[in-house]
Amino acid sequence: MRVIDLINNSKTTAFSFEILPPLKGNSIDLVYKTIDLLRPFDPKYINITTHRSEIVYKETGPNLFQRVAERHRPGTVAIAAAIQNKYKVNVVPHIICSGFSKSETEYALIDLQFLGITDLLVLRGDKAKHDKAFMPGEEGHAHAIDLQQQINDFNSGKFMDGSIIKQPVSTFSYGVAGYPEKHDEAPNLDSDIHWLKEKVRLGAEYVVTQMFFDNEKYYAFVDRCRKEGITVPIIPGLKPITLMNQLTVLPKIFHVDIPEPLATELAKCKTDAEALEVGVEWCTMQALDLKQQGVPSIHFYTMMATQSVKRVAEKVY
Repeated sequence: MRVIDLINNSKTTAFSFEILPPLKGNSIDLVYKTIDLLRPFDPKYINITTHRSEIVYKETGPNLFQRVAERHRPGTVAIAAAIQNKYKVNVVPHIICSGFSKSETEYALIDLQFLGITDLLVLRGDKAKHDKAFMPGEEGHAHAIDLQQQINDFNSGKFMDGSIIKQPVSTFSYGVAGYPEKHDEAPNLDSDIHWLKEKVRLGAEYVVTQMFFDNEKYYAFVDRCRKEGITVPIIPGLKPITLMNQLTVLPKIFHVDIPEPLATELAKCKTDAEALEVGVEWCTMQALDLKQQGVPSIHFYTMMATQSVKRVAEKVY
């Protein structure tokens, strides 16, 4: 069953979460520990992030450096397959433009089909650390919509060179990202929602939002989307704050606002342990309110917050 069917058929607010592949050289057991901790809450699907390669310069001799590409978190496709095989749960690998060529994307789609993984989250992805603005790689896509079109062509039985797939199998189903507080590169919310509507027109079956800490901004975003004719499920994404410095780090990196009541409580914290407690309490309040309002699903971002997500889920699910 596809993720969109699991969402639509859930009789109550569904639970899902996102994990990161382990850092290069680390064991997949770290991923399994996260899943084992959250399995009791019946996740309908698990997202696995994808990370681009970054350019680094390695010293090869006196005053000599070699430019190489390194990916610190490889293995998204393999980890998705391992999770699906071990836990029999739907997995949703991220497919991104950033750092990937069209050919690499096509090979990933072929591998995923062989593995029977046909749910995706389609994203542009972040810019490279060394770039001032997002730049597509050589033969890469500049926008998520372009990536969607490649997937749609693949679904219709065509490779990127126009040749025909001789034995088509299951097609891919996918969701896309939405930004209740506007994507930081969008000139305004009108433009942002216009392009979200285009993504849905091209085949996105649901939207998962960037993290937010003010539910009213999510509700306003959903209302605006509905007025623009976007009717697919819009899944709220939540992340409990776990560190004092996230009061300033999260707005800077993710371009989200911290509501004044939350900011005030975090500013009182003298330790990260105190900040974690504030984060759990606030995220629990958000999730309970969202569930009361009947949202179809809540998606949790677990990076550095697995134990906190567990504590929130214990009170909500």
